[in-house]
Amino acid sequence: MQTRHFEHWPRLPKTLIVPESSIYNNLEVTAARYPNQNAIFFYGKKMTYRELLEEVNSVAGYLQNELKIIKDEKILLFMQNSPQFIISYYAITRAGAVVVPINPMLLSHEMEFYIKDCQIKTAIIGQELYTNIQPLVQTTTLENLLIASYSDYIDKDFEIELPAEVKELPKKWDEDHLHSWKSCIDKNEVPQSYNAHPNDLVVLPYTSGTTGLPKGCMHTHRSVQANVAGGAVWGRVSASNVHLSTLPFFHVTGMVQSMHVPIYTGGTMVIMTRWNRQAALDLIDQQQCTNWIAISTMIIDFISNPKLDAYKVSSLIGISGGGATLPEAVGEKLQQLTGLTFLEGYGLSETIAQTHSNPVERPKMQCLGIPFFDVDARIIDPVTKKELDVNEVGEIIVHGHQVMTGYYNRNEENESAFIELDGKRFFRTGDMGRCDEEGYFFIVDRVKRMINVSGYKVWPTEIESHLYRHPAVQQACVVGIPDERKGESVKAFVILNEDYDGKIDESELVEWSKKQMAAYKYPRVIEFRTKFPMTSSGKILWRKLKEEEEAKVVNHSEV
Repeated sequence: MQTRHFEHWPRLPKTLIVPESSIYNNLEVTAARYPNQNAIFFYGKKMTYRELLEEVNSVAGYLQNELKIIKDEKILLFMQNSPQFIISYYAITRAGAVVVPINPMLLSHEMEFYIKDCQIKTAIIGQELYTNIQPLVQTTTLENLLIASYSDYIDKDFEIELPAEVKELPKKWDEDHLHSWKSCIDKNEVPQSYNAHPNDLVVLPYTSGTTGLPKGCMHTHRSVQANVAGGAVWGRVSASNVHLSTLPFFHVTGMVQSMHVPIYTGGTMVIMTRWNRQAALDLIDQQQCTNWIAISTMIIDFISNPKLDAYKVSSLIGISGGGATLPEAVGEKLQQLTGLTFLEGYGLSETIAQTHSNPVERPKMQCLGIPFFDVDARIIDPVTKKELDVNEVGEIIVHGHQVMTGYYNRNEENESAFIELDGKRFFRTGDMGRCDEEGYFFIVDRVKRMINVSGYKVWPTEIESHLYRHPAVQQACVVGIPDERKGESVKAFVILNEDYDGKIDESELVEWSKKQMAAYKYPRVIEFRTKFPMTSSGKILWRKLKEEEEAKVVNHSEV
């Protein structure tokens, strides 16, 4: 284990004792400590920790007594940021079941895989997503839907602009398999006895892998608590902190840093269902937010707001995040406007967020930071598995309490995802990086072919499979191209079938793709080619196409 980073360790202990209690217990303890503290502020309406705990228990009781869920059953959580997301998450854990949080941008045919992979019978959803999931009821294992309306939890006279789905009035659901959120809460069911073990599975966030199929990352109370407790200590947060929660809760960073950490410490969550830079500015100012976890695309948009001034964000004491590297020029502008340095971190779904973070006392720009509490991070040659020296580029591997136990139903991939080194089990991140002489880690490239769009991971093989469904497409190759705002954007190179040559243009194919895939996935740019660079064995040289796109950016910047 390299310890060079200890010289620049923040003024904190170098090790962390991980709580052996459950995630639900965090809420229970906080509600006992701070019953009248505001847990949630949601578009004008407040909810205390006492109220939050009461509703969590009511939903847990309903899940057990009415929907008959059992211990370790997988429950789909298909919802945007809202009080109901938090209530549902903690109710599922209180019921002894496992949360399967899914991106609310996914379409029906994309959702089917997750339901089948986990044999899901029950889903808790936002009502605006009903049409995306209803076709899967009874055509898969899915039987029951518990449906929430976000407008039940807002102040309808709140002056800040509300997202359309937040303003939408509750709908009526008459069919037996459709259960309204209000009737669930009104029943005030009492949950059964609760006894969780630290090694019980609690959440199954999905990520994409080398096969292109999503994979569930098995996380226990123990692995989640490592980053919840660690995030609280590293961030020096308490019940007095007010957190602007803009990152999606289904994603591990938003889940841990913008939901679990505030609940663990008793802070207030100011929740945004959809990103809106003016609404974010107004909420920071009105609610005196102190902490904000964001991604670079949000920061870039936020500081471009002509109405931004230092006074309106003077309450902020910390801005941090990850997902994609924040350009140095943007970081400098943020610092000029707010006096704050954006603290970058690094993590994956497999590590339930952070394995690295920049110390507040000595951060570096465009840097992953130093290994987190008790994390052993190293750089190895991805082929020989030999550990590399300072500043040598290789694959980042990590060992720590927050590493998943493995991929769900993926025995073969689990064998290749981990390696043994010095008697420890390390997870292979698939990311290429280096570690400098001071112990700070930097990303250099990706072993995987993953595209990072605004913090969302996009797998090219999946996009290609969608494109191949169009009769005009003979061959397709998808790559990530540089994008100043998103970090990366999706571009598809396409060879047309002969009978479509000249009869379809790129914009038509983009529009078609838009209807087939989630908004962050579909290619924004399509280029027709007559041939692709190929290997001698007939494989498309996707990396060469990517290099051509990167060269265009370099050449353009030199002009």
